[in-house]
Formats: sequence, C-alpha cells, structure tokens
Amino acid sequence: MRHADGMEGIKVCAPGPGKCPICATEHDPSAPHDRDSLYYQYRFYRDNKRFPSWENAMNHCSEKVRAAWRKKLARRGVDSKAEGVTGHV
Repeated sequence: MRHADGMEGIKVCAPGPGKCPICATEHDPSAPHDRDSLYYQYRFYRDNKRFPSWENAMNHCSEKVRAAWRKKLARRGVDSKAEGVTGHV
C-alpha cells in the first residue's frame, strides 16, 4: 500500500501480557514472528512502508530454523520472500 492509501491512520492495540512485543502472539523466542498477525503487519508497515515477508518474520532466527521454515512454507506453496499476505502456514 502507498502512503496515500491512509495506512498512517490505522492503530492496532498493543500486545497483551505474555505475548511477543513484535507480533503480539505467543511463540518461542527462537521461532519466527507471525507474519500473518495484523499487529506485526501494521507495525512492520509503519517502520518499513511495505508489508513483511516470511523472511522478515524469520530474520531473528537461526539459519537452521529459517531453513526448516522455508521448507515448510515451500511445501504449502508459499514464497517466503513474497511481501504481504500470500498464504497461510
């Protein structure tokens, strides 16, 4: 989406207690953020002016974890480098 699309006015509530402060879901710190979380998508968009890819969501993970997730995503026909909502895990 472009800046002119009005995305700058969208506000999403902060994550609840015990939730990841980046994606607002519960996950192991070594696991990827939830790329499909609205909180993550809008936070990422706010900071980068584009929607995240699964590669972005996995950026903090070890190479072993990223490789496993790329394989799982590929089996489901999801391009881990595609931005925005392109498929669900």
